[in-house]
Amino acid sequence: MKKGIVIGKFYPPHKGHKYLIETACSHVDKLTVIVCDNRTQKISAQLRAVWLKEMIPKADVIVVDDCLDDNDSKGWAEYTVKTLGYIPDAVFTSEDYGERYAGFMGAKHYLIDKERIHVPISASQIRNNPLKHWDYLEPCVRAYFAKRVCVVGAESTGTTTMATALAEHYKTTWVPEYGRLYTDAKMKLKNASEWKTDEFVFIAKKQNELEDQLARICNKILICDTDSFATTLWHERYLGFISPEVDAIGMGRYYDLYFLTDNDIPFVQDGTRDGEHIRDNMHKRFKEELKKRGKHYVLLSGSHAGRMKIAVEACDKILDVIL
Repeated sequence: MKKGIVIGKFYPPHKGHKYLIETACSHVDKLTVIVCDNRTQKISAQLRAVWLKEMIPKADVIVVDDCLDDNDSKGWAEYTVKTLGYIPDAVFTSEDYGERYAGFMGAKHYLIDKERIHVPISASQIRNNPLKHWDYLEPCVRAYFAKRVCVVGAESTGTTTMATALAEHYKTTWVPEYGRLYTDAKMKLKNASEWKTDEFVFIAKKQNELEDQLARICNKILICDTDSFATTLWHERYLGFISPEVDAIGMGRYYDLYFLTDNDIPFVQDGTRDGEHIRDNMHKRFKEELKKRGKHYVLLSGSHAGRMKIAVEACDKILDVIL
């Protein structure tokens, strides 16, 4: 059985890495991809390994400590053999070090696309400007680098109108409010107005899942009509208190920008809304909690056209583009 390896930082993985690894897979029976873990790097090696395993399922992916100098080919060769427990038959790289590194192990070296002709990209280029090199990223990596914008607000303040308008403007995907879908589905029940904490737990988790899935297919920016943080406030609205369990689901989620829709427009009853009498208080609670949690937000007030102008200017800043 012929065994091969590919080693690198993959910081981050891109289509050039995929080409290298798939080429290597075609030459051996078993391929191990070694991801070097330097804890100073922003993207964890464990996450990079997960991405690589998704990108090339037939390869084995392991993580090792990046504990040696990059130029110490002999040391890396010995470290590799010790880690694997065997001497690989083949080493695949796109770099000059590969010949020395493979030689110290007694393995054959295959130099693949050193000049970056097949896939003209490098990880450093992507780190410097991931949105500029979007086409060289796989969906799982795109989801990480996508700019995420979240629109939150009280009932009938234009959150969905704003989310869909921004998605159309940027030719991208938008994330619907899962709680609205859930609410519509239970409207025919006798106890439709009764809520339990486990329902909000379910809604918050589904909101996160839906968002993360749609981030994979977005066009550099993802527009979210609410998030799991907002679910915490809706739990408070219906049950009278903030649930630690629901709140925990939204912890650690990052958004580049929040928009808070103002309540300065008429309330529109669509047959399911019941919050006109508390709309002012809900708007106040959103402002309080956004500030308390250190979430930067832009208030959108006035006409739709005026709101769009403010929103687009703010989104352009995080995209660093001039439209």
